[in-house]
Amino acid sequence: MSISGGRNDMVVVGMGGGGSDIVAVVSFGHGDASVSRSEPENGFSDSLSLFHSEKAVQELLQQTPVQGSDDHLIEFSEALRTVAKALRRAAEGKAAAQAEAAEWKRRFELERTRNLQLEPKERSLRENNGDFEGGRLEKSTNGLVLCNQANQHVEEGCLEHICSHEVLRDVQPVLDCNMPNRIMRKASFKLSWRCKGENSDQHKHDIVYFERGNITTAERSSKQISLKWESNPQTILILTKPNSTSVQILCAEMVRWLREQRKLNIYVEPRVKVELLTESSYFNFVQTWKDDKEMLLLHTKVDLVVTLGGDGTVLWSASMFKGPVPPIVPFSLGSLGFMTPFHSEHYRDCLDSVLRGPISITLRNRLQCHVIRDAAKNEYETDEPILVLNEVTIDRGISSYLTNLECYCDDAFVTCVQGDGLILSTTSGSTAYSLAAGGSMVHPQVPGILFTPICPHSLSFRPLILPEHVTVRVQVPFNSRSPAWASFDGKDRKQLAPGDALVCSMAPWPVPTACSVDSTDDFFRSIHDGLHWNLRKTQSFDGPRDL
Repeated sequence: MSISGGRNDMVVVGMGGGGSDIVAVVSFGHGDASVSRSEPENGFSDSLSLFHSEKAVQELLQQTPVQGSDDHLIEFSEALRTVAKALRRAAEGKAAAQAEAAEWKRRFELERTRNLQLEPKERSLRENNGDFEGGRLEKSTNGLVLCNQANQHVEEGCLEHICSHEVLRDVQPVLDCNMPNRIMRKASFKLSWRCKGENSDQHKHDIVYFERGNITTAERSSKQISLKWESNPQTILILTKPNSTSVQILCAEMVRWLREQRKLNIYVEPRVKVELLTESSYFNFVQTWKDDKEMLLLHTKVDLVVTLGGDGTVLWSASMFKGPVPPIVPFSLGSLGFMTPFHSEHYRDCLDSVLRGPISITLRNRLQCHVIRDAAKNEYETDEPILVLNEVTIDRGISSYLTNLECYCDDAFVTCVQGDGLILSTTSGSTAYSLAAGGSMVHPQVPGILFTPICPHSLSFRPLILPEHVTVRVQVPFNSRSPAWASFDGKDRKQLAPGDALVCSMAPWPVPTACSVDSTDDFFRSIHDGLHWNLRKTQSFDGPRDL
């Protein structure tokens, strides 16, 4: 490793090892640094060499004393860090290229093996069909029927194939004008859904039909989702809005009715159990949990969740479950009711109907968010994942500067956000902060991620709706004037320093909420009642009438 440069405007860093060299040229100008790399003619250098080069740069940074009074040394230190990051990206690029090359080679070998297996079958088929006479085909009594292997799902590692080897079925064969004895067949093809990990279940398993080379998707068996109990529910968890006397009275009445009339086991929060025992020792049968470890196991004990409050209580109940979520029956006792279609006055009839089943439910998707720090040495040194039901917001906090956020979708650059911030929302959260920032209202069962800027400094920056299978990465660039702040469903606020990133994807565990009628009826009723959507005085008619 060689380093040249001092107080000049250019520093050359040379890396050697493994029979290849990489030269990085760092140019300085008014506090900024740029890096350019020259690589050997035979492609990328060895990954181990890149690793040692980056390690050497890091050791040099630790050994080189940098004092605040010397601006040139500070610039030189930042330039070396940039070189280290460039070398790491080169190593990652080479690994990805090698993996892609191996995948193409594997697919080529599979295709060649399949063609070798099909050659004897095609030869036998041509012999059975005979020759053409006068441009006509002598068909057998059964006609020309070839194998149709459409709708076969082949799971190979991270790639799911839906294959079709259909040729022509129950149709007149087409003759080649140049070769009269040859049948023209329509080409077969494959469709594949790619996922990023073997354990990922974000890709869809919809059946795709192939008929004569045309693609049609299978129709859904039902437009609404129904839940039917295979065995009677035994345990119910009741979550309540705090600091409300009316909610406490209703909770005590509901617990008593469920115990005496339905013979069910009741779980409540520790706070609620204290309130019930303060009222009467009759509620000794009520169960609760002691710590967070027991709370994480609630989904293995609870069959049904009942919430008494508003949409905030539903958000709180969803945040308690880090994995699968039991069905939630939300009763409206708050100021907003986009997710609370049931009325507390009729809770006995509602719960009887829900416990008897079947019931319509809405599967509300959640976002799984990871904060990746720039100081992390590997992908495992990340913060704990956070699940959100409404939205994750990245804003400028108390800073007077605009946020500067680089946004990527599946590693493809989308845009740079300059404004007050950005909202990544679920469709359930489309009627919350995203709607106030100019986003669209979306039916909660539409799978997607809403990409909504907050007060962007651009007239052409309009909101987006992204498909559910993408991964969105929002990164604070190194040249950002100030850090950003991320909040998850309005809480758990985290600071994002320059170089830090927030990665969001669709969580595999949705939140099932019971419907009063069905998901569509409940959605339109909520926006009519909660937002008074498109309510206006009817235009009067004062023109001439048709005779």
